[in-house]
Amino acid sequence: MFRSANIKTYAMAAGHLFCDMNSGILPALLPFLIFAYDFTYAAGAALIFAANIVSSVSQPFIGIYSDIISKKWMVPLGLILGSFGLSIIGFLDSYWAIFVAIMISGLGTALFHPEAAKTVTMSAGKNKASDMSIFSLGGTIGFALGPVVATALLLLWDLQGLLVLILPSLIMSLVIWKVTSKDTSKKVLASNTSQKEDLPKDQWKPFSILSVVLIMRSIVFISLNTFIPLFWITVILQSSESGNMLLSLFLVATSVGTLFGGRIADRLGYIKVIGFSFVSLVPVLLVLTITESLILSAIMIIFAGFFIFVPYSSLVVLGQQYLPNRVGLASGVTLGLSVSAGGVFVPVLGKVADLYGVPTVMTIIFIITIIALLFTLILTKSHKKLELSHEYSS
Repeated sequence: MFRSANIKTYAMAAGHLFCDMNSGILPALLPFLIFAYDFTYAAGAALIFAANIVSSVSQPFIGIYSDIISKKWMVPLGLILGSFGLSIIGFLDSYWAIFVAIMISGLGTALFHPEAAKTVTMSAGKNKASDMSIFSLGGTIGFALGPVVATALLLLWDLQGLLVLILPSLIMSLVIWKVTSKDTSKKVLASNTSQKEDLPKDQWKPFSILSVVLIMRSIVFISLNTFIPLFWITVILQSSESGNMLLSLFLVATSVGTLFGGRIADRLGYIKVIGFSFVSLVPVLLVLTITESLILSAIMIIFAGFFIFVPYSSLVVLGQQYLPNRVGLASGVTLGLSVSAGGVFVPVLGKVADLYGVPTVMTIIFIITIIALLFTLILTKSHKKLELSHEYSS
């Protein structure tokens, strides 16, 4: 599975790990920040919102800039800013200074993703989905490691220990700079000129439909990631410790699904993999919604994590192919704006849970999955009408 990837893909995947590790660290910092600075819960939540809104909203615009003037410094600078913003928190003494530092970290995340995803796609050859799945896996692992790394640093050196975060990002930035500098400027110029002459026109209608599918998928994933422990405790009547363990298995399943989906997409086609994933996910979540069985619920949760991530690399690559003249913009939308939709919707589900209970939330998640499937069918119909070039076919 990994032999098809090139050194740029591995470098970007490693960078993705450190970049998204910052995103995983931030939520774990909240209890420490609230205790150390006597922040309110609302003020703490606003810090998370600051990072997410800066990252998600700016990514499409950074993608547009990347399409106009592609700069190799964007990826390493994004890594450095992402860790720098978090690393200085322990040395700041006011809420707004911390707020700005976290916004800087969010900006670093936004700088990294569009250009990194664009680099992976442009250097992948025929195995675009496989390489994108490796790139995505790096981010998934990094996000999962975030709370572990944060806890270790905070226990050892308190908030000042976050300064350590800058070291791996600096090293990884140098590695990426060296890897991406191997192409001579003449070769890059010739390649870009050739690509611009051969590219088909942008397909905005299917890209818009695909973005809706991405938004629905994001809501399902973030919602499950948030409510699985609560579902396990309140509905299945198990302990919080076993709920956290099941959540870990859920995240492991997402990693397996990412790699599996990328591998089969290069063989079967992106549209088929996306359709297969949502067709499979609907009955899984239906069973999860109606069952109170311990074993069956655990199995369905693991399968849900797997099927949610099987189409991820296909969705990203297909989005880039629908906008072949704006790959940076497509990457910014698929990795940023659409993905962040889940985080915006979760507070709504939290209110629903307060009023009507967790089972109602699980039903809503199931309904959203059906909506995602319906838009997938619309996307499939729209895709069949397109006449894409061989390079961008799926």
